[in-house]
Amino acid sequence: MAMRDMDRGGGRDDRDRDRDRDRDRDGRGGAGGRRGFGRKKVCRFCADKTAVIDYKDPNTLKLFVTERGKIIPRRISGNCASHQRDVARSIKRGRQVALLPYTVTPA
Repeated sequence: MAMRDMDRGGGRDDRDRDRDRDRDRDGRGGAGGRRGFGRKKVCRFCADKTAVIDYKDPNTLKLFVTERGKIIPRRISGNCASHQRDVARSIKRGRQVALLPYTVTPA
């Protein structure tokens, strides 16, 4: 009986060992796989009460737009939810009055 079990080649134990080896090679470890230990982003409009969000100020709004013209998401910019909504609204208004581009044409 022991000989027959050895002929099967293992099975579950081999898969578990392979998974553990891949996990170690990954460097992520177990649950979640968080990367980086960057500091917490702070909303610049909450921190600086004098800073205002205005669609007529393209220099401020350009900080929240990628080079392709996309609005930078909140998890990257660090804005709080209410200020991110205001920034997005101002960017869209600035696009309508041609202060900001919708897209960037390739050179």
